[in-house]
Amino acid sequence: MDKFTARRMSFGLLLSATTWMVLGAVVAQGQVVVTLPAPTAAAATTVPAATASTAGNLTFDVASVRPSATVDMMKVAADMQAGKMPNWGAHVNGLRAEYNYQRLKDLIVVAYKVKDYQITAPDWMNKTDAQRFDIAARMPEGSSKDDAATMLQALLTDRFKLKLHRVTQDHPVMALVVGKGGPKMKESPGDAPPLDLDVPLKAGEMQVDTADGPARMTMDKNGMGGTMNMGTKGIITYSLDMKTMTMHVTSSKSTMATLADMLSQIMMSMGGATGGGRPVLDKTDLKGNYEISMDFSLADMIAQASAQAGVSSGGAANNAAGPEASDPGGSGVTVSDSLSKLGLKLESRKAPIEQLVVDSAEKMPTEN
Repeated sequence: MDKFTARRMSFGLLLSATTWMVLGAVVAQGQVVVTLPAPTAAAATTVPAATASTAGNLTFDVASVRPSATVDMMKVAADMQAGKMPNWGAHVNGLRAEYNYQRLKDLIVVAYKVKDYQITAPDWMNKTDAQRFDIAARMPEGSSKDDAATMLQALLTDRFKLKLHRVTQDHPVMALVVGKGGPKMKESPGDAPPLDLDVPLKAGEMQVDTADGPARMTMDKNGMGGTMNMGTKGIITYSLDMKTMTMHVTSSKSTMATLADMLSQIMMSMGGATGGGRPVLDKTDLKGNYEISMDFSLADMIAQASAQAGVSSGGAANNAAGPEASDPGGSGVTVSDSLSKLGLKLESRKAPIEQLVVDSAEKMPTEN
């Protein structure tokens, strides 16, 4: 296989992984590993993290925790193209809760309803090839779906001996702001309808439970695109043009917070190998829902994420504008170009971000 073909294949797999990450589901091939830059110590305040005991001792009636079976990612990719979706991620149905193919860090994200970048953890916990687990649990009679996260916290404390604390510190971020000419997006009045969870899943469709609620996803049969229905948070569609190496993204009835989160996940996934990148925070003060259409050069996205990793290490000034790069093998459409067409831009800033700091944890759980 020549380097050009290998490059295109890797980008195709990366697109699939990126789609999962925006949903909040976890895929081994594209799991984000984010190391936030050194915080400003003066801004830190520490308080105990939430535990099951503070929420009425909510625990699962019974739970099984087992190492996940080895996964053939090429077979998974082929199955997805054929419409057979893997049962990964968090699924809470009735009194049954499942967390499949999850690293310990992923389980912390779900249990404490935070973003991946909000967790400061030991290196072994951040690795994409860290041990993954399948958890099958039953909640007590009378439990609600919202109780599952607190019960998972208790399980992590009991079975993995997880100890952590919260701290709020200033970190470098990329702020999504309105450009000088004002917003240029088409507003979509009204909210998107919520997902009807009583409607059976279609062939090739899967549902995952995220910190922001349930979401449904379908992948194109060619594996080069997908659609995510996030209910009231809007619908996002991705497609990849292999000739120009450009990702096209459209979003309907989406808030600026959804756009900021999407930019964070996409750019951090492209920069996953560097362990760098900075979260994108919505600082537009725009409260409506919008129709969004953007094109991204994949080469530029990788360059931006790598440049942000350099900034995080002290390689660039904190007040610099968002990094730009040309795409020698693609369309040359930069992230900054795409945002400019929407009347938006990214600015480098510092902002307080609450972190969950892992003090200690076992790599393997106690026996079932």
